[in-house]
Order: sequence, then structure tokens, then C-alpha cells
Amino acid sequence: MNARGALGRYGEDVAARRLRESGLTILDRNWRCADGEVDIVARDADALVICEVKTRRLGVYEHPMAAMTPAKAARLRRLASRWLGERWLARYGRPPVGGVRIDLVGVLVPGRGAPLVQHARGVA
Repeated sequence: MNARGALGRYGEDVAARRLRESGLTILDRNWRCADGEVDIVARDADALVICEVKTRRLGVYEHPMAAMTPAKAARLRRLASRWLGERWLARYGRPPVGGVRIDLVGVLVPGRGAPLVQHARGVA
């Protein structure tokens, strides 16, 4: 794994931990299909949450929360539909009562100290 991949994996681990601490249940990580990849799939009470994780080193690139473009949001909605159809409906036989939400978790990694984590709910 290269340095970029290791940073991304670290950010996803930090994000998953933060989501669990916030009361979400992690259902799947790094789920792939022909349309792309979902970083984290979680359940928040009755809602299904498709979570995109963006990790950046502090001061090097744009803030990770600025990474949600209209094209990325459209891709995540397609991926949410695929995951819902292939995984959720096969298991539960009906859509989630609380609907589907797309969240973004930004992880900023400073040179020293703990990462800074921001969780935005319902971004797309």
C-alpha cells in the first residue's frame, strides 16, 4: 500500500470509530460494485447511511469537506441505490423505514496530535 492509500485507510478507520461513538452501527466498509466504492455503510436508528470519507494532511490540500461536488453526490446516490438493492433488500425485504442518507466525514491529519474529524449529515 502506498502512502496515499495508507492515509486514506487511516482516515476511514478514524471515521468508523467516530461514527460508532456517535451511535451508528457499521454495516459494511469499502463495498465495491461496477459503479464505484462506498467507504462506509452504516445504520443510524432506522436510516441507512452511505458515508464518504475524505482524509487530508493539514495544510497540504483543500479542506476535506470541500470535496463534495455535484458529480460525487450523484455517484454516491447511484451507489446508495445499488447497495440498497443488493444488500439491504435481500436481507430485510423492504426499504429502511428512516430512508437513506448520504453523509460526509472529513478527517484532517496534523503533523502532530490527534486527527480533527468533522461529520456532516445529509450532504447529498
